[in-house]
Amino acid sequence: MHYKTGKCFIIAEAGVNHNGDIRMARDLVSAAKKAGADAIKFQSFHAEKIVTPHTKKASYQTRSDDKNQFEMLKKLELSDQHFSELMHLCQEEGIEFISTPYDVESVNFLADIGVKRFKIASADIVNEILVKAAAETGKQVIISCGMASLGEIERAVSLAKESKNHDLILLHCTTSYPTPFDQVNMSFLKTLKRAFGLPVGYSDHTKGIEISLMAVSMGAKVIEKHFTLDRNLPGPDHFASVEPEELSQLVTAVRNIENAFGTGAKILTQNEKENIFFMRRSLHAARDIKKGKGITMADLKIVRPNDGLPTIYMDMVIGRRAKDDISENQPITWESL
Repeated sequence: MHYKTGKCFIIAEAGVNHNGDIRMARDLVSAAKKAGADAIKFQSFHAEKIVTPHTKKASYQTRSDDKNQFEMLKKLELSDQHFSELMHLCQEEGIEFISTPYDVESVNFLADIGVKRFKIASADIVNEILVKAAAETGKQVIISCGMASLGEIERAVSLAKESKNHDLILLHCTTSYPTPFDQVNMSFLKTLKRAFGLPVGYSDHTKGIEISLMAVSMGAKVIEKHFTLDRNLPGPDHFASVEPEELSQLVTAVRNIENAFGTGAKILTQNEKENIFFMRRSLHAARDIKKGKGITMADLKIVRPNDGLPTIYMDMVIGRRAKDDISENQPITWESL
């Protein structure tokens, strides 16, 4: 993963934004690759293993016309064959395939087709059977922390480590679609890293891309951003997702931020070194100075370019005598005194 070499790992979260259509899912793969994302993530589930037939929809899911969660999710399922096709397409396109499992059977299936890592959704951070199953594969586990207390996060981390899996990443997240800016609480990202000593990232449900950029500037090593081909499509998640052009802008901006981090040392760039001559001021003659005259404050001015003595030597210059005539604006040097 990029974060081990200093680059942020950017996941285009397609989720269920394929609307149950494999052709749309394939288009999402191609669009995410074109935008520069490192990975595209879907969701692997069987509706009957997540909800009862009569589970009501969450408020953000009311954008779907379905009468309940079961009916909505059933329409959004993709088959194992579809996921195998998407895995193969991702390999061809050169973008990593990830899918969030919502049951142990999906964990096993995804492991069998060769996923590199698992993502545990915020809703399942307390699903100990699922967390343990993902951890026991030995693959990296990314855990989203929306709706969770620190104690619940600690329990999930402990479960994974008890399964001898220490390759974990924690994503700060606010489970609200879209998340209002005043509910982001990005300062928790540092708390998360400090509390668990693990790489951290951000699962972004806000509108726009600026909050993802904020997270990267604060040390996020993974960014997950909901992604759609068209925000106006029917379905629960399109409204809070970015479209391809915005995803491309996000990727470009993240890479620019990474390039701007630097080393922490104060190093002068070549441009800075060149600009010292033109931008810094130095000691120059404020008027014509005759040979042998003692230099006074009135004889000096501090102006550009930087071809005279630095101003720190002013006290040493005052009282010295001019070796030769010095013309107004001529730089004051040791050789001229």
